[in-house]
Amino acid sequence: MLRHPSPMIRAVLLDLSGVVYDGDAAIPGAIEAIRRLHGEDLAIRFVSNTTRSPRAAIVRQLAALGIEVADDELLTPARAAVEWLAREGCAPHLLVHPDLVPEFAGHTFGERKAVVVGDAAEAFTYAAMNAAFRQLIDGAEFLALAVNRTFKDADGGLSLDAGAFVAALEFAAGKQATVLGKPARDFFHAALAGLDCPPGQAVMVGDDAESDVAGALKAGIGAALLVRTGKYRAGDESRHAPHPNAVVDDLAAAVEWILCRRG
Repeated sequence: MLRHPSPMIRAVLLDLSGVVYDGDAAIPGAIEAIRRLHGEDLAIRFVSNTTRSPRAAIVRQLAALGIEVADDELLTPARAAVEWLAREGCAPHLLVHPDLVPEFAGHTFGERKAVVVGDAAEAFTYAAMNAAFRQLIDGAEFLALAVNRTFKDADGGLSLDAGAFVAALEFAAGKQATVLGKPARDFFHAALAGLDCPPGQAVMVGDDAESDVAGALKAGIGAALLVRTGKYRAGDESRHAPHPNAVVDDLAAAVEWILCRRG
């Protein structure tokens, strides 16, 4: 059952991979759709759960597509993790993709340990998982950058994302991870920080019915749209509650939906 839209829309939260681009190429109509949102003076925040690419690489990729992003317009789980570690006085034990390691360099952390898990890809070896497990049973905090089940890989098929490996460590260590990316409530709210926009007047657009859509609605975001691009598979809209306000073909159709209902 689709939900009723928010009576007023003042900000739009956009997932990136599978919504704005697929691999290195923009999804047809996506760039013009973002320009339409800017033309309507709607605040845009890009909220990506990617844990393979460093923030600078994402900014470069968007710039190559013609999208200039200010520092406060892009939120990633790695940034949220650095802030958490600094605030809590913990030093990271990283189980992440090698490309993401520099995101944690140059910061002052404390003495306590925190295991940080992202999509480590081929770095998810038994030795690496076991080292993280041993840190956890010795008392380390447990941070999951994201718990997505799957992502659309470069070959066009679905591949295992970080969620399965987080679940394995939770099971083995008997310890629940603190999730920093989507679908965590604080992640969505952090994306709206600095905007004169309560969560109920924002719309989320994503291709993941669980993390993007259900996560946003549980966090109090006013509306969430599921696009049929990226990782979307037929029937996703019924698999996770709350269900999307609408299922649309792509970002261009999502923007049309938003502008038609803007208060």
